Amino acid sequence: MNKNTKIVLTLLALGLVLSCKERVAEESADYSENVATDSTSVVSSSAAVENKNSNRKFVRTADVKFKVKNVAKSTYAIEDATTKFGGFVTYTHLQSNIHSEDRTKVSQDSTLVTTKYKVDNNITIRVPNTKMDTVIKTIAKQIHFLDYRIIKADDVSLQMLSNELAQKRSNSSEKRLANAIDSKGKKLNQVVKAEETLDAKKEQNDASKLQNLSLQDQVNFSTLTLNIYQDESIKQVMVANEKSINAYRPNIGLQIWDSIKTGWFMLEHIISFIVVLWPFALIGFLGFLGYKKFLKK
Repeated sequence: MNKNTKIVLTLLALGLVLSCKERVAEESADYSENVATDSTSVVSSSAAVENKNSNRKFVRTADVKFKVKNVAKSTYAIEDATTKFGGFVTYTHLQSNIHSEDRTKVSQDSTLVTTKYKVDNNITIRVPNTKMDTVIKTIAKQIHFLDYRIIKADDVSLQMLSNELAQKRSNSSEKRLANAIDSKGKKLNQVVKAEETLDAKKEQNDASKLQNLSLQDQVNFSTLTLNIYQDESIKQVMVANEKSINAYRPNIGLQIWDSIKTGWFMLEHIISFIVVLWPFALIGFLGFLGYKKFLKK
């Protein structure tokens, strides 16, 4: 085989390798794009789309749980997307749950601590009703594996209409009652009872108004509850070993010297105790002398 033939074969092999690499890269890119597209199509729903031509009013909520590659980075991306489309975060709880912790002594002074843990975050966000589907599609880009998604659209049109009608009836009743108090209420007890009834009507009117405002707020801003997590992570840290209590024990010479001093202190205490008893010794000695003297007589 001559030199030119070798060069040609080498170039052909190199071209084949490069083409294979490009094909693998294209397939990987196509796979990633397909995964992102599938996630977006699975998470999205017509229940999350606002129909501008409809007179109905819906309270839209979504509950989604999915796995991400990095919880912290995905949290920042979700928060940025929420702010970008005019929403706000009402709750976020990012935490690491430790599953196990192993300690391996690698030397006299060092120990390797291996910690296995999972990171997750529970997030509650509120976004404009017209932007809910857009926000969901943006969040879907973070999905690595979808556990579930629940999207609800509750029609509250009749409930809001009922509250408005109740307000109108209450307003009309308040006006008639106020006019009756001004024109016919003469006795004090009648006025007091009428005023109490009027206050109750006003309270009922306020309750209907507040309920309608709450429903209107839920209609204007949809609520999304997200539960995100990532694969189990492992962290290894080298820490210094704590010295044993034996490392601080004195040597044998100091222990013997301490024992000698302790024995001497005990001897001092014994001598001091004996000296303290000298009155009893004196009394006994005098008694002995008296006994001998009287015994001789």
